[in-house]
Amino acid sequence: MKHISYLTLFLFILFFGYAQAQNDPLLTPPNGENKKAVSGERIGITDVTIHYDRPGVKGREGNIYGKSIVYTGYQDLSQYGTCKAAPWRAGANENTTIEFSTAVKIEGKELAAGKYGFFIVFDFNECSLIFSKENKSWGSYFYDDTQDALRVKVKPVSLDKSVEWLKYEFINETPASATVALEWEKLMIPFKIEVDLVKTELADFREELKGDKGFSWEAYLQAGTFCLQNNTNLEQGLSWINVAVQNHPDFQTFSAKAMILEKTGRQSQSDSIMQKALPLASMTELHQYGRKLLGIKKNAEALVVFKMNAKKNPKQFTTFMGLARGYSANGDFKNALANAESALALAPDPENKKAIEAMIPKLKEGKDIN
Repeated sequence: MKHISYLTLFLFILFFGYAQAQNDPLLTPPNGENKKAVSGERIGITDVTIHYDRPGVKGREGNIYGKSIVYTGYQDLSQYGTCKAAPWRAGANENTTIEFSTAVKIEGKELAAGKYGFFIVFDFNECSLIFSKENKSWGSYFYDDTQDALRVKVKPVSLDKSVEWLKYEFINETPASATVALEWEKLMIPFKIEVDLVKTELADFREELKGDKGFSWEAYLQAGTFCLQNNTNLEQGLSWINVAVQNHPDFQTFSAKAMILEKTGRQSQSDSIMQKALPLASMTELHQYGRKLLGIKKNAEALVVFKMNAKKNPKQFTTFMGLARGYSANGDFKNALANAESALALAPDPENKKAIEAMIPKLKEGKDIN
């Protein structure tokens, strides 16, 4: 009986192991020696991810497009699936899929965030690109046009050199757009993706500030500064910066508030806030603020800031340089030259020394160094 029990146990383990192997097969390469691949990029704050299988040309040059591999128009695949008018699956094996973490525009047309099956109705003159809500089927065998979320038309482009393995690349990138290019053999099928960077960023800020980041003054300052730099939603930006000021009153937060008040036309309030900010600034912060004032041609105000910095941090390379620039901008080249020479003696590295040596002759000639 004991022997039978061991045998029964062995058979059970063998059968169970086989059943598990059937449900969870060994990892093998994809069919036809194709290559599985993932291509992705972040456009603005939008993640774009493409999963696909890469077929190879394998000596079939001139027989890829318009033939049985990438056929023109549609094909009847109902012998194995349900689709009698199937577009090309834009790759090999399973669905090619493309996923967007936020809403986007494809060739100028809006598409919601989500994961889509990607298909192409090929033609040498013009291709129709299909983004389908169905993203789990095998290839095009079960394609259903009622699941189309978006269709756009693009023109294929000839390539000078043959691409052996099909690939998706991101080209022509800008901060808010990129072109996705399907390249295989001597043809490229491109389509442009655009994001509303400001809209998506602000929506993301609102959501993130509801979580643990909402307990960080730095996060509120970052969100408000984004509005300031992009000249958008300034009142929302001001409300975020106010939270930062309330929780961390320093030069960064006060000066950001002052700048957004100035931008919204409240100059007197901005000036009042800056008077609170300046005594809290470090030497570097004061110097950078003075340079900013020079950049917007507020030369007299800049010199006041540089003098304040020199009084607070005397006989420093940075403060001598600030005074040199401040006096120069206001036409006092004698004092500018004296401070530039003092700065030269304290130059921290060869690059700064070389820069000051180039300024000194200009100041002697009565020319502004800014």
